[in-house]
Amino acid sequence: MRWELALCLLLSWVICYFCVWKGVKSTGKVVYFTATFPYVMLVVLLIRGVTLPGAIDGIKFYLYPDPSRLSDPQVWMDAGTQIFYSYAICIGCLTALGSYNKYNNNCYKDCVYLCLLNSGTSFVAGFAIFSALGFMAYEQGTHISKVAESGPGLAFIAYPRAVAMMPFPQIWAIFFFIMIILLGLDSEFVGLEALATAISDTNPAFFHVGHRRKLLLLAISVLSFFIGLVMVTEGGLYIFQVFDYYACSGMTLLLFAILQSVCIGWVYGADRFYDNIEDMIGYRPLSLIKYCLKYVTPVICTGTFVFSLIKHTPLKFNNIIEYPWWGYALGWWFTLSSTLMVPFWMLYNLIITPGTLQQRISILCTPAEDLPLTKSEKKALELLDLNSSPDGIVS
Repeated sequence: MRWELALCLLLSWVICYFCVWKGVKSTGKVVYFTATFPYVMLVVLLIRGVTLPGAIDGIKFYLYPDPSRLSDPQVWMDAGTQIFYSYAICIGCLTALGSYNKYNNNCYKDCVYLCLLNSGTSFVAGFAIFSALGFMAYEQGTHISKVAESGPGLAFIAYPRAVAMMPFPQIWAIFFFIMIILLGLDSEFVGLEALATAISDTNPAFFHVGHRRKLLLLAISVLSFFIGLVMVTEGGLYIFQVFDYYACSGMTLLLFAILQSVCIGWVYGADRFYDNIEDMIGYRPLSLIKYCLKYVTPVICTGTFVFSLIKHTPLKFNNIIEYPWWGYALGWWFTLSSTLMVPFWMLYNLIITPGTLQQRISILCTPAEDLPLTKSEKKALELLDLNSSPDGIVS
């Protein structure tokens, strides 16, 4: 056990807990600082990075793609994972935090802004990272591909090396790691809040009484801390990559994306979904989004999922060291432990629902009756009221 890392892990969970223990109102106030400060630091590091010698070579390496890599399924998996993570898709965060909005909140506008902001941030951050890596390659007299690493190695090995080579390295190192810490805390905030919301909303009569929700947050934080202790050992990075590769990225998120888009687009119905959005914001979004939800998203995610299965390559640490057989078994257990919950829950609901198999499927695929009225239903109700006589009999 690396005790200095364990104490840092404990400190991060203590900070995270006390930032979210009073709910989304306290989280929202904290995020005003934790979300904006990294942008200030990103601009500072970008300005400093592009002024370093060799930065232009790093930027060229960043902007000019290698078409031959498109045949590598891991490239597509990494690209999809990046989108899922930066947009917080299929991990419950947007759904949980969105549930606290007012009913008439313009969620459509928020989604468009979220996409533009996240993609723009990732694109600009690439210039800050690769300008520093270009400087690092210039100092070492080697090609940029030799110093550019993927995964945790980029943030915690390659970029700190580049920072250490800059003039006044202590100042830049402090700025960089403050930015990394705040970005990590932001991710912890929403993940913890999403999990707590999902659990407490299943039984609000119990969890929303007294301090029970705070105790739930504390239990999740303590459990997560003990799980994280495995990753701050001497071999913790090996365990971290197994978690990162199998548990919360790649195939798992792709499968959930397929299931969610099919459920909303086909089972619940894209038109009914559009009616709900129109009822909330007062107008219908672009029809393009409906067709993306019904066709484009499931097809692309399914194609990437199948492609990754066909071209699957076992995980290697730093693309060199192979894991033992039980390491891969543990990884697939991480994957199946979450994905199998979906078919198991479907089978459970089929078993407990009365009627024939066809009746059960029909009942389970029928939307709830307590949803707000759509625009067409409101018009029909208004017309019915106009045509009714004072004694309640339709004339």
